[in-house]
Amino acid sequence: MNNIKSYLKNIDVFNPLIIVFAIFLFVLIALPTWYITTELHTPEIPMYFFILFGLVLFILGTLIPNILYKFKNSFKNKIDNFKLKPKKNLEKLPFFGNYSQMELLLLFIVILGIVLQIINLISLGGIPLFSSYLKTKAATKIWLISYIIYLPGINLLLAKFNRKSHYLLLILGLFLFVLTGYRTTPIAILLSTFITLYYTRNFETKHQLIFILVIIILFILIGFIAIKSISTQHWRIGPLELVSYRAGFTLNIFDKVTRREFLTHGNLFYSTLSGFFNSVDPRVLVGQAVLNENHSITSTIFGPATLDFGIMGMGIQMFLLGLILKFLYIIQKYKKDIFTAFYAVILAQTLIWIETGPTDLVVWIFYAICILLIFIGFYKINFFNEEDKCQIKKS
Repeated sequence: MNNIKSYLKNIDVFNPLIIVFAIFLFVLIALPTWYITTELHTPEIPMYFFILFGLVLFILGTLIPNILYKFKNSFKNKIDNFKLKPKKNLEKLPFFGNYSQMELLLLFIVILGIVLQIINLISLGGIPLFSSYLKTKAATKIWLISYIIYLPGINLLLAKFNRKSHYLLLILGLFLFVLTGYRTTPIAILLSTFITLYYTRNFETKHQLIFILVIIILFILIGFIAIKSISTQHWRIGPLELVSYRAGFTLNIFDKVTRREFLTHGNLFYSTLSGFFNSVDPRVLVGQAVLNENHSITSTIFGPATLDFGIMGMGIQMFLLGLILKFLYIIQKYKKDIFTAFYAVILAQTLIWIETGPTDLVVWIFYAICILLIFIGFYKINFFNEEDKCQIKKS
């Protein structure tokens, strides 16, 4: 029994392969829908082949760093040196009272994100959570800037500085983003901070369970309230059934996508990357392409790339996601701080993509930052000093 407990304790829950587990779970959650309702057709076998192909390419992406470690000595030396050399202690920067310069900077960033979100809600003139009309207008440029600075800011703050007062900023920011009516942003905030704390604190099991329970309840509650606020739709199912229906509907859309490869010719990806300069919602383009309707439609993590570039394009996307996540995962295990914060951000967002699909400019921005961090971690910072080299030679 003790051996089992010890084994379970050593499992790293937030290894990038959690994406594979979460996708299987998503499919299982969807299964009851096709037996409860006749509104959705049961997906055909080719859809599962597409999913399996995407997962295999994702796993291959995560294996590349392992292969490099085994066969490339220079790469192995850098990883070994991560273990030997302690991370920089940013807390030794100049202090102002009880706060370091770095902590004050992060506090400013987080508070700025909160203030911008308050300004966004005031400018909307109401609470989007309770109004489907306001919800369509909530994702403004102010909202985008607010989210871009708040999400990594709060994760960096929690990763580096352990103060109870910082959790108040987490709760306040979470509350404000809940009011926008979007499920993905508050879930990303909670999930990413949970991952950050998982790697930077001695997180007790009971606290982990509480965090997970809050995430699940919030996910179900926001989705149900947002759906009920749409005056043109009348639902006869409860909150838990809605979760299964959403998963089933999204897989149903992806099933249709698998028969429409290359239909959008890269337009979805272009509209995503140019999202800051135009008001075209890529998910509306998915709705137009698949259902011939101007509705925002989710199509799983595999859908948009398949519509744009076919199964091979989707496979390349999954391979790159696995590769980036694994590289950053390796670095953050030993360097912590900014690496852990951004790993938490993109892992949380990728888990959300399992349903929504990679159609968010802000997440691609985070991925671009993470690629830069990986480059800095491996190639720009001189991690080697003479003492480290001696230790590596001896080991």
